[in-house]
Order: sequence, then C-alpha cells, then structure tokens
Amino acid sequence: MTTFHIHIQGIVQGVGFRPFVYNLALSKELLGWVNNSTDGVHIEINADEDIAQAFLDSIIEYPPELAHITYFNIFKTKEKEFSKFEIIHSVSADENNVLLTPDFGLCPTCKKEIHDPDNKRFNYPFTTCINCGPRFSIINKLPYDRETTTMDHFEMCESCQKEYNDPKNRRYYSQTNSCPDCSIEISLLNSGGDLIDEGNNCLKDVVGFWKKGKIVAIKGIGGYLLTCDATNPEAIKLLRQRKNRPDKPFAVMYPNLKVLKKELKVNQVEQKELQGVNAPIVILDIIEQSNIIIDVDSVAPKLNCIGAMLPYTPLYELLLSDFAKPVIATSGNVSGSPIIFEDKQAEEELASIADYLFINNRDIVVPQDDSVIRYSAQQQQRIIIRRSRGLSPAYINPELKVPPLNIFAAGGGLKSTFSFTCFKNFYTSQYLGNLENMITQNSYSNVVDHFFEIFNSKPELVLADKHPLYYSRQFAVDLADKLSVPIHYFQHHKAHFAAVLGENNLLKSKESIIGIIWDGTGYGDDNNIWGGEFFEFKNEEINRIAHYEYFDHILGDKMAKEPRISALSIGLNAESAEEILNPMFTRLEWHIYGVLLGKENNLKTSSIGRLFDAVASLLGLIDVSSFEGQGGMFLEKCASSWYGKNKEAIHPVYFTPESNSTISINIEKIITDVISGEAKEKIAAQFHLSLVEMIRHVAQKSNNKNLAFSGGVFQNSLLIDLIIENLQDDFKLYFHKQLSPNDENISFGQVMLYEILNY
Repeated sequence: MTTFHIHIQGIVQGVGFRPFVYNLALSKELLGWVNNSTDGVHIEINADEDIAQAFLDSIIEYPPELAHITYFNIFKTKEKEFSKFEIIHSVSADENNVLLTPDFGLCPTCKKEIHDPDNKRFNYPFTTCINCGPRFSIINKLPYDRETTTMDHFEMCESCQKEYNDPKNRRYYSQTNSCPDCSIEISLLNSGGDLIDEGNNCLKDVVGFWKKGKIVAIKGIGGYLLTCDATNPEAIKLLRQRKNRPDKPFAVMYPNLKVLKKELKVNQVEQKELQGVNAPIVILDIIEQSNIIIDVDSVAPKLNCIGAMLPYTPLYELLLSDFAKPVIATSGNVSGSPIIFEDKQAEEELASIADYLFINNRDIVVPQDDSVIRYSAQQQQRIIIRRSRGLSPAYINPELKVPPLNIFAAGGGLKSTFSFTCFKNFYTSQYLGNLENMITQNSYSNVVDHFFEIFNSKPELVLADKHPLYYSRQFAVDLADKLSVPIHYFQHHKAHFAAVLGENNLLKSKESIIGIIWDGTGYGDDNNIWGGEFFEFKNEEINRIAHYEYFDHILGDKMAKEPRISALSIGLNAESAEEILNPMFTRLEWHIYGVLLGKENNLKTSSIGRLFDAVASLLGLIDVSSFEGQGGMFLEKCASSWYGKNKEAIHPVYFTPESNSTISINIEKIITDVISGEAKEKIAAQFHLSLVEMIRHVAQKSNNKNLAFSGGVFQNSLLIDLIIENLQDDFKLYFHKQLSPNDENISFGQVMLYEILNY
C-alpha cells in the first residue's frame, strides 16, 4: 500500500509526542507506526497523499502543549502494509539531531492527584506524567527513553506499567513514571551523616525542623536547595553565616499564590510566569513591609523586592502545603561555588551549612539553578536575570540561521555559559557560575563533556573571548588543540552586541544599528577595561563609535568589590569632592589611593557598572559590596522610590549635550547636589534619566534610529522603563528575548560574531 514517512524535529521527546501521534492516528483510522530516534520523531502510515498531508497538518497545527517543532518533512517511501498503528521501540540515527527537552514544573493534574486521598499517588513526592517532571537534568544520552535516563534502574510496578502501556492514559510512555509501590526512595540524614528517617515520614520531619528554626538541604530537580523558615530571622541569620552570604538576597518559595499575593505585587503577566511550565523565580515588589510575614530585612537586606517562586515539584508542593508558610529556597552551595547535585558531595560539603539533608535515590546528571526573571514596572519588559532550569539548554529561533559547522563557543568568565551548535541546532547551556572558582571550572568542564557525549559529536570550530586570563579562553585553547580544530577570539562587548542582534534576527540588517553595551568589565581592543560602549553595526561590520569617558581603573578586582574606590577615581578631582570622599577611607588608604590615581600610566576603564557603583557610594548607599551588582541594585531601589511618586519632577540634569564635551555624567554636579542636601532619591532618579539622555545624544549624533541594548547594566528594570518611555517614539529599540543581557549571552554572541564575519 502507498506509504508515507514523516520526520519531525524540535522539542519532541519527553513531551508526550508519540502518544499524541498514536491517538491522532487512531482517531483518523490510520495504520503504521511512530518512534523516537536520535534525530527526532519518525512516523510511517498507509495513506494516499491527501490524507497523509492532512495528518501532518494536524500534527503541526495542534502539537502537544509542551512540544516545539522546528522542522518537518513528508515523503513517499517504499510501500509497506501495516495491520495496526503502534509505538515502536526507539532507534538510533546517524546524527543525534534532536533538541534537548527542559525540565518541567508540576502540572495541575498531578498536583491534584497528590492531594487526593483516594488517589494511589496521594502524598507521593515524585508524581509525574508526560506534562511535567525532570527531563534534561536526568538524561544520559539520546533518544529520551527510560533506559537512557537515571530512571533506568527503577522498575515499574504492574499498575504503573499498565499506565505506561495504555494509549489513553496521560502516563503513556511517561519515562519518569513511578508511584508509592515502585517508588523513588527518600531518606533524611543529620549533618553527621546518620540516618534519621526514611519514606514519607521524612516529609513531616522536615516541616517539624522548619518550625524549630532548622536548616534543611533538599535534593530537587537540578540540585540541592538550602531551606529554612522565611519568617524566622534567627534561622535566616544562621543560614547567612554558614553559607557566607551576608547580604545577597535569598529566593523565597511560597506555598501558593494566595499567600504570595498577600505580600507581593503580582500582575497577570507575572502570575502566568510563576505558574508556567518553566516555574522560575520571579522578582516581585513588596506590597507593604508592615503587612509582610517573611522577615524582609533578613531575606533581602535594604531592598524592596523579593525573588519569589511557587512549588514546582510534588515534593516541594507537599512540604509547603503542610508548612503553610514561605521558606527560603537558595542554591545548595557555599557562596561563589556551583549548586551541589551529587549526594556524596552534598553530605560532605552541605553538612557544615544544613542541620539535615533530605535526599532521594534518583540521580541528577546535569546541575541547574532556578531560573530568575523580572518584569519592568511600567512597560512590563521581560528581563531574564538567570537562564537555567526550565529555560535551557535549547535555543529556538526559527528565523536564525544556524551555522552548518558544529561550533563550540566558550563564553566569558563571570555568569558563564557555553554554546554548542550541533547538526544545525543551537544550544546555550544553563548558567554555570563564576569561572574564577576551581569548583565551577570543574563543573563547566563536566557539563561540556556531557553535551558532547549526548550528541556523540565534537566541535569543528572553537570560539573564545579575547581576555587572556579567562578560564573559558584557556579551556577553549586546550579543546581546540586536543581536537586539532581552528579557534577564533572575539572581543567581549562585540559579542554582547552580536548576541542581541542575533536574538532579534538583525544579522543581515540593511539599516545600521547602534549597540549600547554597558556592563562592569570586559577586555577591550585597546587593552583597557571597557564597559560603557557604543558600537555601530553597518554593512555587516561592528565598529566602536563612542564610549563613556575613561577614568582610572586601580586596585584590580578590589575596585569592583568596593564602590567607594570607583567614587574616588571618578570624583576625586571634582570641586568639594574631598568633603564626601575622605570619610570613606582611612588616612593610609587616602594617601596610597591618591598616589595611585596620580600616576599617568594607569589602566583606564569606561565601565558604566563602576559608574553606578560610584554614584551609589557618593549618595551614601554603599561603600563596600558583599556581592556583584549590589551598588547598582541599591541605586535602582533609591531611584525607583522617587520615580514612582514624582515621575514628572525629574530631569536629565547630569547630562546635557551643551555642557558635556565628552560622553560622561556630570559627577561634579552630583557631588554639589549631595552637599547641598538634595534628596538622594531624586539624585538617583535623575542620574538614571541622564543616562537615557546620553544614549539619545549619541544616537542623534550618529543619525541612527535603531538601538540595541546588552550588558549586565540592562538588568536594571527602572533604566529599561526609562529607555522605553523616553526613546520609543523616536527610535526602534531592541532588547534580549530568550537570553539574559548579562554575560550569560557572551557564548551565544560569539557564534553570532562568527556568523557576521563569515556569512
């Protein structure tokens, strides 16, 4: 009989695609088969051409909710005769050409089941189906089948096997299927490694420990989370001491949306994000601190927002439902190190932080932190702060041309990721952390190896940052040497620009585009530290057309950690500056730093990140940071408090083209305003608006109507709102979409730069 073969690629494994095709075929009375392969989903049916095409159209138009189709093809094949339609065993193709499926949050149906006393999965903490549960974090190799995941050694009971084999059941071919009769085992250890309890009794134990102010490390989807009662300041204080995290905000997991809404402002867009299949942390403003039950001063010191999330696994759902209050849920690590995901390492390294460890025997293959997202208050611009669990690793943009070569891009140093193009699919890894840390370096290397193993492929070309001291660069050099493949080096900020161009499908733009690339640091082509850059993309070339006025960069990394040093460097020569600056330093420091700044051959920087630090310090908000970006966060909060109430009363007084012969902020006027007693909130707000006016000035001077933004500074939601409100009528604005504006996008941008230069 006439036989047609259909091939579909994209996120089509681990999303119920085969059961969907099976049931669709039955409904249309078609005979044939469907299977998974390492290059996607394959289907064969007996049908004439019109029926076969209509069948394919139905698949493409109404695929499973979690699927994302990037390619499909249909062709007539050798005639065969089928007696039924069936799902057949997965096979391997020549190429592992299928997009990796991310982990999915708990679905509403499974959530209902675990709270139903009449359901066999009542109170079962590892309930999943084809619509939810781990995927990327447990896969060892392709295709996605039970035997290729860490579920392979869990034998299903008769009841689960029956569900697995039933085409009408939503657990049909659900690779993570289990129940209390064939359960994933859980146990509770104390910090000394002694077994305290096993089985579901552990759930009650954990809730009891939270009530007593204890810290519990819990193994989740992508690694361990450190948890404690978010309403208990003493427990949070102890966690900060043990984790060596004095000020950086903690994420908070709320038991449900109702409790969350009592404390935090959440609109429909943010609510949809919180309840979506990706289930990220969403940064939300506090309603009124007087009415909030969590201890804000302990959770997010000196800030007016909270990183909030809802339970995204059945384990967290059961625990939080019982506890009925929010808990701290922060990455299980010592600050600066990657999230811990292996049980042995957790027992060794988290024992000094957690009082108890709640573990299970389902292994995690790939570590992942929780993703973090925020929306700007006025314009609702989506800003990805951290792209990880639920969002990585596949990057899907049907309009983006993926290079035919298999390319490995090593990324940057801070907020590291790597990118890998493989058989014309694009992957940008999850956030992997700061590569100055040796433990993070090992994690980075292991995840890279895992990618190569999954796809059974190695790169034919390697790309790296120009910075000679980045670990990612040395890793790239060693990899290229090992594989005997070419390597290319790209400037950090040009990679940022190329990333936002690529995300907006502008690599072949016939119109010129200005790139505003602002961050903390990056190795420049002139050997200085760049960070306040204006580039022009024209005729498929990127050129630096302007930058923030250079100032001295002294004391290496110490400058990034101490905003007072940036204030000293930028403001020392301003009139009356000593009145503000001198009290920030000891007499010895003032002398030594003054001598350093008096040298003629100092390294220079154009960093807007350091400019934010300087202004934050001049306003008395912070002198020494305990985490990256702290000064900028304080300055944004300070500005937002004024802008929200006095929107019409701020002006870009610190930048006017007539008074600025260089591209710089009038620091002397800021100092004068501080000394004269001007409200620091107003100064902060006008500083933000002055930066927007600086952008307008450069764009008008270059006679350009297209502006693209990248770099860590553009995680500042107030700045984003001001840019959109003040520039959207005169300019076309482009922001990142699926990637963070911070250094997580560098690896993606390196591939885009290669595209610009070679195609």
